[in-house]
Amino acid sequence: MSARIDMKDLKRRMDGAVESLHKDFGSLRTGRASASLLDSVTVEAYGSPTPVNQVGTVSVPESRMVSIQVWDKSMVAAVDKAIRNAPLGVNPVVEGTMIRIPIPPLNEERRIELTKAASNFTEQARIAIRNIRRDGMETLKRMEKDSEISEDELKSQSDNVQKLTDDYVGKVDSDLKTKQDEIMQV
Repeated sequence: MSARIDMKDLKRRMDGAVESLHKDFGSLRTGRASASLLDSVTVEAYGSPTPVNQVGTVSVPESRMVSIQVWDKSMVAAVDKAIRNAPLGVNPVVEGTMIRIPIPPLNEERRIELTKAASNFTEQARIAIRNIRRDGMETLKRMEKDSEISEDELKSQSDNVQKLTDDYVGKVDSDLKTKQDEIMQV
């Protein structure tokens, strides 16, 4: 009668929430060039929306420049248009099949907006982590109700789930602080 909650599953799901947060952080332009800056940009290619990194090679030749070597010459104008229409605040420069995107430095107002966006992404990750904790707690309560675990085991395993939750919330808070420092320092 020693059933246990699957802590590995809870940990895997919380890792997913942190990974999603890191992807969201990657979409924030911090004044430094990053190939992930273009992850959210899609191009109308051959009749379907296609990510930019699937129509050309995205690289970062220097700290304030992203370049895209477009494979199909007929796609250059579409890629240029997609980047200009994306809410990135950048102006690409077309040179044949190469598109260069200079990354301008951020002004103070834009930095504050970006830190607010980072805070919102972090709050979404916290909510996801707390929802995973709630699922775990409900499972434990159901197991105790069905006499699969004792009250003492319920308390012990609930404490473990809460500790895991606190660790992950601390991790996303730490990641937020790092991202905010990065945004404000550049």
